[in-house]
Amino acid sequence: MTDMPTAQHVEPFGGSAVDTVTLDYESRFLRRRVLTTDTGVRFLVDLPHTTSLNAGDALVLNDGPRIRVQAAAEDVLRITGPNLARIAWHIGNRHTPCQIAGDHLLIKADDVIRHMLDTIGAKVTPDCVPFTPEGGAYGHGRTHAHAHGHTAHD
Repeated sequence: MTDMPTAQHVEPFGGSAVDTVTLDYESRFLRRRVLTTDTGVRFLVDLPHTTSLNAGDALVLNDGPRIRVQAAAEDVLRITGPNLARIAWHIGNRHTPCQIAGDHLLIKADDVIRHMLDTIGAKVTPDCVPFTPEGGAYGHGRTHAHAHGHTAHD
């Protein structure tokens, strides 16, 4: 057992918080890990199952306080162009996580995908901003390969 504060529960977009923890996209997918808040407090995350945390979620510590999750700025590609729907289709066809905004798309920086985007006429600009891609058609959270489990198609 540990004397370290422990979070065993996530409250989606949960209430007030005493501190924050800033995590990149990959780090927001976890089950059990020691994290350090933005003010330097270490705590253990020990969730019942692997969870995709969203910016704004709160990790609830065993003694009550909440730690707010923030999305860290990271290297992304900002994508614009005359036909964003077509560009988004090509990104989705490669199972690449994508954040969708009204006038642009964001993906993690990737030279291979960038080359593909250049060949279809997208304007691609490097950026460094928080990355929060869409979660997927079968519920919130991450998208994974093709093993979707039980769906309406079963």
